[in-house]
Amino acid sequence: MNPRRFCHLASRLLRHPAAPYHEHSVASEVERFCIEHGLEFKRDRFGNVLVRIRTAPAQRPLVLAAHLDHPGFEIVRRVSSKTWLGRFRGGVPDKYFRLGVPLRMMPGGISARLGKRKGKKIFEIQTTKPWEIHSQFAVWELKDFVARGRRIHARACDDLIGVASVLATMSELKRSRARVHVIGVLSRAEEVGFQGALALADSRRLPPNSLVISLETSRELPGVKMGQGVILRVGDRASIFDSEATRFLAELAAGLEQKKKTFQFQRALMSGGTGEATAYQEFGYQSAAVCVALGNYHNCGPANKIQAEYVSIADACNLVELLVEATRQMPSYFRLVAKLPQRLKKLLREAQSKLRATAEA
Repeated sequence: MNPRRFCHLASRLLRHPAAPYHEHSVASEVERFCIEHGLEFKRDRFGNVLVRIRTAPAQRPLVLAAHLDHPGFEIVRRVSSKTWLGRFRGGVPDKYFRLGVPLRMMPGGISARLGKRKGKKIFEIQTTKPWEIHSQFAVWELKDFVARGRRIHARACDDLIGVASVLATMSELKRSRARVHVIGVLSRAEEVGFQGALALADSRRLPPNSLVISLETSRELPGVKMGQGVILRVGDRASIFDSEATRFLAELAAGLEQKKKTFQFQRALMSGGTGEATAYQEFGYQSAAVCVALGNYHNCGPANKIQAEYVSIADACNLVELLVEATRQMPSYFRLVAKLPQRLKKLLREAQSKLRATAEA
């Protein structure tokens, strides 16, 4: 994946602030991208965006799942022309809600400040000038997107880097006229209990034989390092993902690493949070997950300060390369996952022969 092209796509998405239940602007940008690249798309009745390529409809579908939202404030009501009440939606510790932290009211982008706490996760929000437009949500006042050195810094890498990876994968497959059956699922309200993913899984709109790969940016933990490649996420805080599906991705990643000097991958249990793979798995879908390491998870920076999230551009490009390969190799799924049993059977035969020969020694 060309890093410059990926950054351009990511910047388009990241310039649209979003919060749980308020993903409409970034969803519209996704749809504009789909129109430009000739990708079939549709919103379901819950507002999730489904993007499809069905040039080989008989193939088993591969589902690439990411989410559109990021922690933010949902406006509860207006108190006065310059004061609002907002409920924070998403996982951020209390110590980060400091009086006077800069905010941005949406729509419109008016400047504001965090005021007094008025209840559990409910705060006053003070605007810098009277605001007559009905505000819907507020976000931290941080740079939308900055590509600096080898990293992307942004308010909401989680999970718009995942969304960008889905779209980059599908545009590459479309451009190359690949024979595939892939569905991109860009869901809503993940930060408040993956509500969009749960609603979609329960609706049974996805084919029951789908292989679901959940995409995330995940807090950098010991054992993985930013800049050392895409991470095969074997599980999260709540569950372990499908072993066979993870093996499929591992075989592909190992092959890419041999073929391409720029491709790197890691494998880890990323237990910093619970992802959508857990939700799909509990509804009976065979599920795996991949992610890239994330700095300042949920904007929680050092010294209890709200700061931009950041990811490695190279890691994100490796993620796209793996997803493109996985989609193209779906017809070889069973051959690839059979490699481990075949290796074990060969070892068994060798072990039986050697053990029998030495049993009475």
